[in-house]
Amino acid sequence: MPSMADTKSLSREMGGDYATVRAVLEFITERWRDQPSLEEIADRIGMSPMHLQRVFHRWAGLTPKQFLQALTLDHARELLRDSASVLDTTFEVGLSGPARLHDLFVVHEAMTPGAYRAGGRGLIIRWGFHPSPFGLALVMVTEHGLAGLAFSDPGEEAAALDDMTRRWRQADYVEDRAAIEPYCARIFDPARWSPETPLRIVLIGTDFEVRVWETLLAIPLGRATTYSDIAAHIGKPSAARAVGTAVGKNPVSFVVPCHRVLGKTGSLCGYHWGLTRKRAILGWEAGVTATATA
Repeated sequence: MPSMADTKSLSREMGGDYATVRAVLEFITERWRDQPSLEEIADRIGMSPMHLQRVFHRWAGLTPKQFLQALTLDHARELLRDSASVLDTTFEVGLSGPARLHDLFVVHEAMTPGAYRAGGRGLIIRWGFHPSPFGLALVMVTEHGLAGLAFSDPGEEAAALDDMTRRWRQADYVEDRAAIEPYCARIFDPARWSPETPLRIVLIGTDFEVRVWETLLAIPLGRATTYSDIAAHIGKPSAARAVGTAVGKNPVSFVVPCHRVLGKTGSLCGYHWGLTRKRAILGWEAGVTATATA
């Protein structure tokens, strides 16, 4: 088991690696038709091909070529294979049970509708920013568990905090790095994903939103689903657009995996924290999946 010092060092290192990964993804998005080589990418980023290869392997357990293959349309369509039945199967084995197997081993509860309508009045939310594999993470916790997880690019911290605090206007917010650090260590280090130490989260939203977010928890690592399949699963087949809105309002990014919702054709569609980050998360998860099945 890594020490807290080791975890902090790893987190800072991976946070730095994300800046490189982000630059690569932005370049590839501009030049994807040209299929640039590793040497061309490295030259654009300003590092040697060997160094770039090392960064990607440290960050995702993949080479740059493998990482980019995980972001192709063909791969996205493979993630969507049997999307609807994947949701059904996961619920059949017991989504709400405390021992439900999720890649992060999550147990969850929902705030009462009255508490949500009160705008979080009486709720103390402790928050802080912390390095993550996907840039700076804004982590928000309550006595009930993790309530918020957002991401920020450099210089956008205030905007991310404002975005999240506007969701529960009446809550009391306390900056508390010590309170959020154990959650960061647990969330972003796959070596700590264990059923013996389940990650507790609390969902704060409308009844409809919570049903959508609970369905997102049913999407396993290495798979994806669509807005229409979620709508059908919750018994609202004509509500795909409303489902999309609820997915976009998911307050616990990454842990409640809204990044695993794609268009029917495999297109990425939107992501509240940016499509570059969505590509990065999906590529990183491909590395975790490859390691787990090796």
